Amino acid sequence: MAVADAGRISSPRDRWYNNPTVRSIAVQIILIVAVVGTIAWFANNTVTNLRERGIASGFDFLGKRAGFDMTTFLNTNSESTYGYMLLAGLVDTIIVAILAIAIATVLGLVVGIARLSSNWLIRTIATVYVEFFRNIPPLIVILFWYLGVLATLPNIRDAIQIGPDFSLSNRGIFMPRPVLGPNFHIVIIAFVLSLVIAWAVRRWAHARRMATGQGFPSGWVGLGIVVVLTGGVFLATGDPLTFELPVKTRFNIVGGWTVTPEFASLFLALGVYTASFIAEIVRSGIMAVSQGQTEAARALGLRDGLVLRLVVLPQALRVIIPPLASEYLNITKNTSLAVAVGYADLVAVGNNVLNPTGQSIEVVAVWMAFYLGLSIIISLAMNWFNARIALTER
Repeated sequence: MAVADAGRISSPRDRWYNNPTVRSIAVQIILIVAVVGTIAWFANNTVTNLRERGIASGFDFLGKRAGFDMTTFLNTNSESTYGYMLLAGLVDTIIVAILAIAIATVLGLVVGIARLSSNWLIRTIATVYVEFFRNIPPLIVILFWYLGVLATLPNIRDAIQIGPDFSLSNRGIFMPRPVLGPNFHIVIIAFVLSLVIAWAVRRWAHARRMATGQGFPSGWVGLGIVVVLTGGVFLATGDPLTFELPVKTRFNIVGGWTVTPEFASLFLALGVYTASFIAEIVRSGIMAVSQGQTEAARALGLRDGLVLRLVVLPQALRVIIPPLASEYLNITKNTSLAVAVGYADLVAVGNNVLNPTGQSIEVVAVWMAFYLGLSIIISLAMNWFNARIALTER
């Protein structure tokens, strides 16, 4: 019996490298050591090469004077630090991404619904739009808007006048610039308070409808609260908001607010390009809703517009939101193409910082950290919204 047990213990099947648990742990340890060793080798090699070239690593350069100027939404000049210039590029990137997301969402929703229209002309126009923009690179769309549309506008002397205070030329769109007065913060507080009250009214109306079945025009009432309360405070505080008007001189237009061709071409191109993908997402989401839902809503006497708004789209959102988040991420990352038209986004500003400082690794790290952080924020927001509208199982 003892001899049999000894033979069984020394069997090849019982050796440690044949144990799946031990083997998996060993493989993971080896992989971790290999990855850490590779990273350490690259880091050491990088530090050695920088030392040989006399380039100091680190982020101390961010506090030094930049010595160059770029047109940004923040007030920057040649006396600004490298860190402030990168911050200005970051702000520019966020602004153009937000506007492009807004345009792409609205336009994509409209085109996606138009793709399912019973009208042949509307459906065909929407189909041509989608197939055209989906099959060309976004950089070509940006150059189309910049070189093919905005660059062909009249020069500053022959600028197209849109109303008394708006002008359009190849140097941009000139419009009145809002100037905030000392009491404008009171208007902001009133506006936020009105939104809270409107939200409370909507919650009360929903609870009332669930309990009694009686409807209440919470949307119109909430809009009235926002308009009356905010407008009343605005009038009561005097002139909390004034406008600086653009003035046309002999060779230029001074004052006011200028939307540069670089900025306009970028957010229009990204919005129009991504809208073609969002349109297909919206179309597939609507088609995923059972036809019986539409038929039941029409049997209750609802018009087609109400059927789409109250029955189809709320259910389609559960299909639309996950791929829509990916398109929002694509817009954010595609803003890096702004360097092609000279818009001062984070990548363009980083290039200007990288050249005189030689801090290529640090600048690239800033780029990676920003895009990674912004992508995570967008993903978390979209995941939260997706979970909020998800069906609750009972």
